[in-house]
Amino acid sequence: MSGILFLIYLFAAFCLAVYGFNTCLIAFLFWRKRRASIPQPPLTEMPRVTVQLPIYNELYVVERLIDAAAALDWQRGRLQIQVLDDSDDETTAIAQARVDCFRRRGIDIALVRRADRSGFKAGALAAGLQSATGEFIAIFDAYFAPPPDFLKKTIPYFAASEVGLVQARWGHLNATYSALTRAQSLALDGRFVVEQTTRSRNGLFFNFNGTAGVWRRECIEQSGGWQGDTLSEDLVLSYRAQMDGWK
Repeated sequence: MSGILFLIYLFAAFCLAVYGFNTCLIAFLFWRKRRASIPQPPLTEMPRVTVQLPIYNELYVVERLIDAAAALDWQRGRLQIQVLDDSDDETTAIAQARVDCFRRRGIDIALVRRADRSGFKAGALAAGLQSATGEFIAIFDAYFAPPPDFLKKTIPYFAASEVGLVQARWGHLNATYSALTRAQSLALDGRFVVEQTTRSRNGLFFNFNGTAGVWRRECIEQSGGWQGDTLSEDLVLSYRAQMDGWK
Protein backbone atom coordinates (compact mmCIF):
# COMPACT_ATOMS: atom_id res chain seq x y z
CA MET A 1 0.00 0.00 0.00
CA SER A 2 2.81 2.39 0.88
CA GLY A 3 4.35 1.79 -2.55
CA ILE A 4 1.11 2.76 -4.29
CA LEU A 5 0.79 5.90 -2.18
CA PHE A 6 4.38 6.80 -3.01
CA LEU A 7 3.67 6.45 -6.73
CA ILE A 8 0.56 8.60 -6.43
CA TYR A 9 2.56 11.23 -4.53
CA LEU A 10 5.34 11.08 -7.11
CA PHE A 11 2.89 11.49 -9.99
CA ALA A 12 1.15 14.43 -8.30
CA ALA A 13 4.48 16.11 -7.56
CA PHE A 14 5.57 15.64 -11.17
CA CYS A 15 2.34 17.19 -12.49
CA LEU A 16 2.70 20.16 -10.16
CA ALA A 17 6.32 20.61 -11.22
CA VAL A 18 5.37 20.62 -14.92
CA TYR A 19 2.56 23.09 -14.26
CA GLY A 20 4.89 25.33 -12.24
CA PHE A 21 7.54 25.23 -14.98
CA ASN A 22 4.93 26.16 -17.60
CA THR A 23 3.76 29.09 -15.45
CA CYS A 24 7.32 30.37 -15.06
CA LEU A 25 7.95 29.98 -18.79
CA ILE A 26 4.77 31.90 -19.68
CA ALA A 27 5.71 34.67 -17.24
CA PHE A 28 9.20 34.94 -18.77
CA LEU A 29 7.85 35.06 -22.32
CA PHE A 30 5.34 37.71 -21.28
CA TRP A 31 8.10 39.82 -19.69
CA ARG A 32 10.27 39.46 -22.79
CA LYS A 33 7.51 40.81 -25.08
CA ARG A 34 5.92 43.16 -22.53
CA ARG A 35 6.47 46.24 -24.73
CA ALA A 36 5.27 44.63 -27.96
CA SER A 37 1.90 45.62 -29.34
CA ILE A 38 -0.31 45.08 -32.35
CA PRO A 39 -1.51 48.47 -33.61
CA GLN A 40 -5.19 48.55 -34.51
CA PRO A 41 -5.69 49.09 -38.24
CA PRO A 42 -8.18 51.77 -39.27
CA LEU A 43 -11.76 50.75 -39.99
CA THR A 44 -12.04 51.30 -43.74
CA GLU A 45 -15.26 49.38 -44.42
CA MET A 46 -18.11 47.65 -42.64
CA PRO A 47 -18.41 44.06 -43.88
CA ARG A 48 -21.50 42.03 -43.09
CA VAL A 49 -21.34 40.53 -39.59
CA THR A 50 -23.50 37.85 -37.99
CA VAL A 51 -23.71 37.96 -34.19
CA GLN A 52 -24.52 34.57 -32.69
CA LEU A 53 -25.90 34.34 -29.14
CA PRO A 54 -26.05 30.67 -28.03
CA ILE A 55 -28.27 30.36 -24.94
CA TYR A 56 -29.74 27.62 -22.80
CA ASN A 57 -32.02 28.43 -19.84
CA GLU A 58 -30.62 31.92 -19.19
CA LEU A 59 -33.76 33.77 -18.11
CA TYR A 60 -31.90 36.13 -15.75
CA VAL A 61 -29.40 37.50 -18.27
CA VAL A 62 -30.86 36.91 -21.73
CA GLU A 63 -32.49 40.35 -21.96
CA ARG A 64 -29.21 42.10 -21.14
CA LEU A 65 -27.41 40.02 -23.75
CA ILE A 66 -29.89 40.72 -26.55
CA ASP A 67 -30.05 44.43 -25.66
CA ALA A 68 -26.25 44.68 -25.81
CA ALA A 69 -26.11 42.90 -29.18
CA ALA A 70 -28.81 45.14 -30.62
CA ALA A 71 -26.88 48.21 -29.42
CA LEU A 72 -23.71 47.32 -31.34
CA ASP A 73 -22.56 50.31 -33.35
CA TRP A 74 -22.57 48.85 -36.85
CA GLN A 75 -24.29 49.68 -40.09
CA ARG A 76 -27.79 48.26 -39.68
CA GLY A 77 -27.97 46.72 -43.14
CA ARG A 78 -24.74 44.82 -42.48
CA LEU A 79 -25.59 43.35 -39.08
CA GLN A 80 -27.48 40.13 -38.45
CA ILE A 81 -28.23 38.83 -34.95
CA GLN A 82 -29.09 35.19 -34.24
CA VAL A 83 -30.40 34.18 -30.82
CA LEU A 84 -29.60 30.45 -30.86
CA ASP A 85 -32.03 29.25 -28.22
CA ASP A 86 -32.00 25.64 -26.98
CA SER A 87 -33.87 26.50 -23.77
CA ASP A 88 -36.64 24.45 -22.23
CA ASP A 89 -37.84 27.01 -19.69
CA GLU A 90 -39.28 30.55 -19.78
CA THR A 91 -36.08 31.90 -21.33
CA THR A 92 -37.59 31.35 -24.77
CA ALA A 93 -40.58 33.59 -24.11
CA ILE A 94 -38.37 36.34 -22.68
CA ALA A 95 -35.96 36.14 -25.60
CA GLN A 96 -38.75 36.09 -28.17
CA ALA A 97 -40.27 39.24 -26.67
CA ARG A 98 -36.95 41.11 -26.97
CA VAL A 99 -36.38 39.79 -30.49
CA ASP A 100 -39.84 40.94 -31.56
CA CYS A 101 -39.22 44.36 -30.00
CA PHE A 102 -36.00 44.91 -31.95
CA ARG A 103 -37.43 43.52 -35.18
CA ARG A 104 -40.10 46.20 -35.02
CA ARG A 105 -37.28 48.74 -34.87
CA GLY A 106 -35.85 47.42 -38.11
CA ILE A 107 -33.00 45.30 -36.71
CA ASP A 108 -32.20 42.02 -38.48
CA ILE A 109 -32.61 39.70 -35.50
CA ALA A 110 -34.18 36.26 -35.19
CA LEU A 111 -34.75 33.57 -32.58
CA VAL A 112 -33.42 30.28 -33.94
CA ARG A 113 -34.63 27.05 -32.32
CA ARG A 114 -33.79 23.43 -33.11
CA ALA A 115 -35.82 20.25 -32.79
CA ASP A 116 -33.25 18.85 -30.32
CA ARG A 117 -30.03 19.86 -28.58
CA SER A 118 -27.72 17.53 -30.49
CA GLY A 119 -24.16 18.76 -30.29
CA PHE A 120 -25.14 21.23 -27.55
CA LYS A 121 -23.42 24.62 -28.05
CA ALA A 122 -21.35 23.43 -31.03
CA GLY A 123 -24.51 22.06 -32.62
CA ALA A 124 -26.33 25.36 -32.08
CA LEU A 125 -23.48 27.36 -33.63
CA ALA A 126 -23.30 25.00 -36.60
CA ALA A 127 -27.07 25.15 -37.13
CA GLY A 128 -27.04 28.95 -36.97
CA LEU A 129 -24.22 29.12 -39.48
CA GLN A 130 -26.46 27.53 -42.10
CA SER A 131 -28.65 30.64 -42.21
CA ALA A 132 -25.95 33.17 -41.29
CA THR A 133 -25.31 35.85 -43.89
CA GLY A 134 -22.20 37.42 -42.37
CA GLU A 135 -18.66 37.25 -43.67
CA PHE A 136 -17.61 37.42 -40.02
CA ILE A 137 -19.19 35.64 -37.04
CA ALA A 138 -19.14 37.26 -33.58
CA ILE A 139 -20.06 34.97 -30.67
CA PHE A 140 -21.20 35.91 -27.17
CA ASP A 141 -22.34 33.62 -24.36
CA ALA A 142 -25.35 34.57 -22.28
CA TYR A 143 -23.45 36.25 -19.45
CA PHE A 144 -21.65 38.73 -21.72
CA ALA A 145 -22.55 42.33 -22.53
CA PRO A 146 -20.40 43.58 -25.42
CA PRO A 147 -19.86 47.36 -25.55
CA PRO A 148 -21.28 49.21 -28.57
CA ASP A 149 -17.85 49.65 -30.19
CA PHE A 150 -16.89 45.96 -29.98
CA LEU A 151 -17.08 45.31 -33.72
CA LYS A 152 -15.35 48.58 -34.59
CA LYS A 153 -12.41 47.53 -32.42
CA THR A 154 -12.13 43.92 -33.64
CA ILE A 155 -13.10 43.81 -37.31
CA PRO A 156 -10.19 46.05 -38.46
CA TYR A 157 -7.69 43.31 -37.54
CA PHE A 158 -9.15 41.13 -40.30
CA ALA A 159 -7.54 43.46 -42.84
CA ALA A 160 -4.78 40.82 -42.86
CA SER A 161 -6.22 37.98 -44.95
CA GLU A 162 -4.52 35.27 -42.89
CA VAL A 163 -6.31 36.29 -39.67
CA GLY A 164 -9.11 33.85 -38.93
CA LEU A 165 -9.92 34.77 -35.31
CA VAL A 166 -9.79 37.84 -33.12
CA GLN A 167 -10.28 37.10 -29.41
CA ALA A 168 -11.16 39.92 -27.04
CA ARG A 169 -10.19 40.07 -23.39
CA TRP A 170 -12.98 39.31 -20.94
CA GLY A 171 -14.04 42.13 -18.65
CA HIS A 172 -15.92 42.00 -15.35
CA LEU A 173 -19.27 43.47 -14.38
CA ASN A 174 -19.05 42.42 -10.72
CA ALA A 175 -15.34 42.08 -9.90
CA THR A 176 -15.68 43.85 -6.54
CA TYR A 177 -18.95 42.20 -5.49
CA SER A 178 -17.36 39.63 -3.15
CA ALA A 179 -14.14 37.83 -2.32
CA LEU A 180 -15.15 35.09 -4.74
CA THR A 181 -15.68 37.46 -7.66
CA ARG A 182 -12.37 39.16 -6.89
CA ALA A 183 -10.61 35.79 -7.03
CA GLN A 184 -12.37 34.89 -10.26
CA SER A 185 -11.48 38.20 -11.91
CA LEU A 186 -7.84 37.75 -10.84
CA ALA A 187 -7.74 34.27 -12.37
CA LEU A 188 -9.33 35.46 -15.62
CA ASP A 189 -6.99 38.45 -15.84
CA GLY A 190 -4.06 36.08 -15.43
CA ARG A 191 -5.45 34.02 -18.29
CA PHE A 192 -6.12 36.89 -20.70
CA VAL A 193 -3.53 39.49 -19.72
CA VAL A 194 -0.59 37.13 -19.26
CA GLU A 195 -1.16 33.76 -20.92
CA GLN A 196 -3.20 34.79 -23.97
CA THR A 197 -1.03 37.86 -24.58
CA THR A 198 2.11 35.73 -24.32
CA ARG A 199 0.81 33.16 -26.79
CA SER A 200 -0.26 35.82 -29.27
CA ARG A 201 2.96 37.85 -29.16
CA ASN A 202 5.23 34.80 -29.35
CA GLY A 203 3.44 33.03 -32.20
CA LEU A 204 2.36 30.11 -30.01
CA PHE A 205 -0.87 28.15 -30.40
CA PHE A 206 -3.74 30.32 -29.28
CA ASN A 207 -7.33 29.28 -28.66
CA PHE A 208 -10.75 30.84 -28.92
CA ASN A 209 -12.33 31.03 -25.48
CA GLY A 210 -15.86 30.25 -26.61
CA THR A 211 -17.15 33.83 -26.42
CA ALA A 212 -16.23 37.48 -26.94
CA GLY A 213 -14.47 36.74 -30.20
CA VAL A 214 -14.95 37.13 -33.94
CA TRP A 215 -14.30 34.45 -36.55
CA ARG A 216 -13.81 34.79 -40.25
CA ARG A 217 -16.51 32.52 -41.65
CA GLU A 218 -14.17 31.13 -44.29
CA CYS A 219 -11.80 30.05 -41.51
CA ILE A 220 -14.55 28.15 -39.66
CA GLU A 221 -15.66 26.33 -42.79
CA GLN A 222 -12.16 25.51 -44.08
CA SER A 223 -11.15 24.17 -40.65
CA GLY A 224 -13.98 21.65 -40.46
CA GLY A 225 -16.66 23.70 -38.73
CA TRP A 226 -18.11 23.28 -35.26
CA GLN A 227 -18.09 19.69 -34.02
CA GLY A 228 -20.09 18.51 -31.02
CA ASP A 229 -18.12 15.33 -30.33
CA THR A 230 -15.76 17.07 -27.89
CA LEU A 231 -16.07 19.00 -24.63
CA SER A 232 -13.85 21.80 -26.00
CA GLU A 233 -15.20 22.63 -29.45
CA ASP A 234 -13.69 26.13 -29.23
CA LEU A 235 -10.16 24.88 -28.56
CA VAL A 236 -10.38 22.11 -31.15
CA LEU A 237 -11.52 24.46 -33.93
CA SER A 238 -8.82 26.97 -32.95
CA TYR A 239 -6.04 24.40 -33.22
CA ARG A 240 -7.35 22.95 -36.47
CA ALA A 241 -7.45 26.46 -37.94
CA GLN A 242 -3.86 27.21 -36.91
CA MET A 243 -2.63 23.91 -38.28
CA ASP A 244 -4.26 24.94 -41.58
CA GLY A 245 -2.26 28.17 -41.59
CA TRP A 246 -4.72 30.65 -40.11
CA LYS A 247 -3.72 33.16 -37.45
